[in-house]
Amino acid sequence: MNDWDMEKSLEQIGLRQETVPEAVQEEPEQLEEEQLEVPEVTEEPDEEGAEEEDSQTEVKPEEPKEQPATPAVPNKTEQKETPKTESKPETKPETKPNVTKKPSVKDDNGYIEGQTLPAKPTYIKGILVANKKYPLPSTYAPGESKEARAAFDEMAAEAKLSDINLTAFSTYRAYDYQVTLYNRYVKKDGKAAADRYSARPGYSEHQTGLAFDIGEENNQQHWASSSFGETVAGKWVAANAHRYGFILRYPKGKEDITGYMHEAWHFRYVGKGIAEEIYKQDITLEEYLGIK
Repeated sequence: MNDWDMEKSLEQIGLRQETVPEAVQEEPEQLEEEQLEVPEVTEEPDEEGAEEEDSQTEVKPEEPKEQPATPAVPNKTEQKETPKTESKPETKPETKPNVTKKPSVKDDNGYIEGQTLPAKPTYIKGILVANKKYPLPSTYAPGESKEARAAFDEMAAEAKLSDINLTAFSTYRAYDYQVTLYNRYVKKDGKAAADRYSARPGYSEHQTGLAFDIGEENNQQHWASSSFGETVAGKWVAANAHRYGFILRYPKGKEDITGYMHEAWHFRYVGKGIAEEIYKQDITLEEYLGIK
C-alpha cells in the first residue's frame, strides 16, 4: 500500500533486513440385621430401588408399612433436582450469538466500529491475515520474513537476466512506525482518503513481514505509483511473481473486496502453491480465504 517513507526506502536499497444400586451388594448383609436402614441406602434415583424394596417386603412382610413409605420421598426430590441442572446450560448459549453480532458493523472506510486490536494474530487456512477486518496485535513484531526475502532474491535474479533490476523498497514495518506514517497521511489528505491507500496502525500487511513493495532500481518515479504496472519491470513482476510465492495483493477492480485502491507495486508472499491458485483464478486473498 502507498504508506512508505521515501527517505527510509532509499536507505533500504540493496540492504537485507533481519528483521498454540449399591443396595444390591449390601442387601444380603443387611436384610436380617438392619432392615429399617434400607431406604436410606437407596437414595440414588434409580428404578432398581423400587425393586429392592418389593423384594424386601416378600422376605419379611411384618414391616411393609415402613419400607414403601420412605423411598417415595427421595425419588421425588431426586427427580426434581435433575431437570434443574439440565435446564441451566441450555439457556446460556442462546445469549452468546447476540453479543458477537454487534462488532460486524463497518464504518464508511471499511473498518469494524469499536474493534480493538487482538492479543494474537489471525491465521485462516494457515495463512496470516492482516486487513481491515482482521488486525494484528500492536506487539506483533516478527521482522522481515527470511523465507519471503529469499523468494524475492530468487525472483530478482531471474528478472536481471532480462535486464530488469528489481528492488524491494519497503518491506517490514513496525507498529510504531505505521502510527507515524498513517498520521502523516491523515494530516495531508484527511482520514477518509488516507484509509483508501494507507492502513491504520495494526492493520498493515507490512507489519507481518510478508509484504514487499517492489520497484525498479534507478526508476524511483514509478515507486509506489500505479505507473509501475505499465513499465516493463512492473509487467514482468505481475506475470511472474506467483512462480516465487508472491501475489498482487490489491488488484484493479477488487477495491470493494480488499478495501484498498489498486497498488501495482504491493506484493504479498503466501507460498508458491497458494500463489499459483490465486493467480490462475484471478482472485484476491480475501476471496481465496472466503473472508470477503
